[in-house]
Amino acid sequence: MRPNDSDAIAGSDAPVPRIVSRTIPIDPLNPSVTALIDLLPAQAPLAWVRRGDGIVGWGEIARFEATGSERFTQLAAAWNEMRSQAIIRDEVIRPGTGPVAFGTIGFSQATSAPSVLVVPRVVVGRRDGQAWLTVMTTADAPFTGPLELSDLAEDREPVHEPGNVTFGTGSLSESQWTDVVATAIELIHGETLEKIVLARDVVARTEHPIDVRHLLGNLASLYENCWTFCVDGMVGATPELLVRTEKGLITSRVLAGTVQRSGDEETDTAHAAILAHSSKDLEEHEYAVRSVAQALRPYCSSMNVPETPFVLHLPNVLHLATDIAAVVDTAQGATSLSLASALHPTAAVCGTPTSVAAETILEIEGMDRSRYAGPVGWMGADGDGEWGIALRSAELDPHDPRQIRLFAGCGIVAASDPEAELAETHAKFAPMTQALLA
Repeated sequence: MRPNDSDAIAGSDAPVPRIVSRTIPIDPLNPSVTALIDLLPAQAPLAWVRRGDGIVGWGEIARFEATGSERFTQLAAAWNEMRSQAIIRDEVIRPGTGPVAFGTIGFSQATSAPSVLVVPRVVVGRRDGQAWLTVMTTADAPFTGPLELSDLAEDREPVHEPGNVTFGTGSLSESQWTDVVATAIELIHGETLEKIVLARDVVARTEHPIDVRHLLGNLASLYENCWTFCVDGMVGATPELLVRTEKGLITSRVLAGTVQRSGDEETDTAHAAILAHSSKDLEEHEYAVRSVAQALRPYCSSMNVPETPFVLHLPNVLHLATDIAAVVDTAQGATSLSLASALHPTAAVCGTPTSVAAETILEIEGMDRSRYAGPVGWMGADGDGEWGIALRSAELDPHDPRQIRLFAGCGIVAASDPEAELAETHAKFAPMTQALLA
């Protein structure tokens, strides 16, 4: 696959609708980690939830789609035009209130999968015990009724389980994929690359049509320290926060360097100690941290990058992790989406040097990543928002309600072993396989 030279945005000739947005506080939701997800209808739910807090949405009053190298710029321009004309009444004024767009962005400019921003009709959010409701309409069809969540919730069918699930080969067989990893290692030894991230996919088929709420509820319960998301058929629980902007502050969580959990606490403690001192994993992690810091620095007046990573414990794996914090340089006028564009792709999902790694991925990986490992999240009218990396994720098949494509990837460096990397992908498939089977 080669880069797509024809950039496009859906509806670029159509006028952007003028929206009317109203946000009000509502009674506290029940304290469960799935309380927000439990509100969602089966059709096209939108979600960004962690530890029970976050935002969910449904309905659709606007959608913007873009492809190619200018996808970030075109989506940002469409959203900026919409928010500049919006009529906003916000009685809560917290991150996630007011007009909100959920987004999922293609990993590569070469993918045919569209990058999407969806503006929902209804958003419900919760943060630190406070809950709110936002209703968005168009100026030519304003909402005139009382703002009651019970009146705005769409008919909610019971959540359906997928029944029996079978897993099949994706774009490459396991042996073909380990051959690709071996090729990448040769390129690294030949000094073409320092690091490359290679991904693979598997395809799952279910007995009954997939109810994405079943997946979301399981992911939010099993992986509550991750960001559980669903936007335009991309669903997952990512441990990696690409960028958050909030009132002038920037946060980014970098993950690189992984070991599978054993299920035994004492063994996992020993594994964490080994991971923290592994030269191979520390090298991989250093590449990733350096790429994020370098990409953010032009937009920041100050930055804090810890010298050593910590070990993040997740139910399926242990990761080396670094939390980068920075202060926005207001003269740059950066938004969460423009920062996501500047950061993507990081070494954690692409490699080093980034441009060489990206080109090599297109040449040898053997599949279209679609929106896997691309930014996913939300942004508000003030430009603040949260964008994760679409990892531990899957993509629903838009043509077959019983099929879903699961993704996993690994960072390859000179000391990598193809069979060990294959085993790591099995560990990284676990969140989505568990969500399907639970």
